[in-house]
Amino acid sequence: MTEPRINERNYLGLYFLTTLAVIVLDRITKRLVVAHLAAGSTHTIIPGFFRISHVLNTGAAFSAFADTASPDFVRKALIVFSIVAVLIVGYMLLRVRHTLSLTAVALALILGGAIGNLYDRIVYHFVIDFLEVHIVHYHWPDFNVADSCIVIGACLLMIEIFRPQAER
Repeated sequence: MTEPRINERNYLGLYFLTTLAVIVLDRITKRLVVAHLAAGSTHTIIPGFFRISHVLNTGAAFSAFADTASPDFVRKALIVFSIVAVLIVGYMLLRVRHTLSLTAVALALILGGAIGNLYDRIVYHFVIDFLEVHIVHYHWPDFNVADSCIVIGACLLMIEIFRPQAER
């Protein structure tokens, strides 16, 4: 019996380019919001549905823990959590570097999003959120490009998990 040959092609550059694109797009959009919209204000794009806002999120996802009695502890805990997540996802990406797959693209998107929000937490002590969506009476918590890429990456991973796999 012969050993299956490992694909010698290395897609790591492509994946890190994807990660870098997420980071750059996240930084550019956040800088535009900061430059053109005062903190706490909004600009309506589609009335009753979509606004650009300028929110300083000191908490986690969906502003969880934002109103805590110890915001400095929460910020440091979120930084540590984010660093651990970046290291784990980066390691996972290194492991799949010889495979061109949806999983690897998902990991690259998640890595870029995690780094984008980690940068904000370290430099500003909060994350800049600016996308605000309303659907009828429901208000989705404000988010940003990094958050979007993390969610898209997670959805792609879910698709990969539940997609029927070919027998080897």
